[in-house]
Amino acid sequence: MGRISNIQDLEALYGTPAEASMLKVAPHLTPLYRKWIMASRFCVLSTVGPEGTDNSPRGDDGPVVQELDARTLLIPDWRGNNRMDSLRNIVRDARVSLMFMVAGSANVVRVNGTAQVHNDADLIARFNRKEGQPRSVIVVTIAEVYSQCARAILRAGIWQGMDPSDDLPSVGDFLAEAKEGYDGAGYDAAWPAKAAKTMW
Repeated sequence: MGRISNIQDLEALYGTPAEASMLKVAPHLTPLYRKWIMASRFCVLSTVGPEGTDNSPRGDDGPVVQELDARTLLIPDWRGNNRMDSLRNIVRDARVSLMFMVAGSANVVRVNGTAQVHNDADLIARFNRKEGQPRSVIVVTIAEVYSQCARAILRAGIWQGMDPSDDLPSVGDFLAEAKEGYDGAGYDAAWPAKAAKTMW
């Protein structure tokens, strides 16, 4: 077939998404997504602007974001190289994505939404520390949050030999939270064998 240039051909090639891949999507932070994200010290911020796309690593010595409410996350813009690629993009195109990682965990949690850059004194004060404060805060409005399939991290062996440092919710936990009666424990128990057969 060669180059795939329309959605119909793409869907014909890949088929229908599994129930779990759609069920786990939430429009706001749920208790378990909140727990997972607050355990993350590192995320990748993706933005888009007139010049193209940008991915920026964001890290902290505690939670990489703060929750303002169930639909809003705050990211301090700590000192960097002053290129401001992400900030320039957000000012011109509000669309953003976040990918949260926790060392030792094969899962990641993703957030898609929109963002604004603020230098409001009250928002900045939320991040005061003895080393100083950020010059601005990125305010992210959540459109959707969901866990990501673990295969990529398992294939890469990024955390080989490491165990998650926290009692993190599993994908099965997220699914059980999303749908009453869903067998999340069964999903988790079956996942290693399923992954082993469908890794590549």
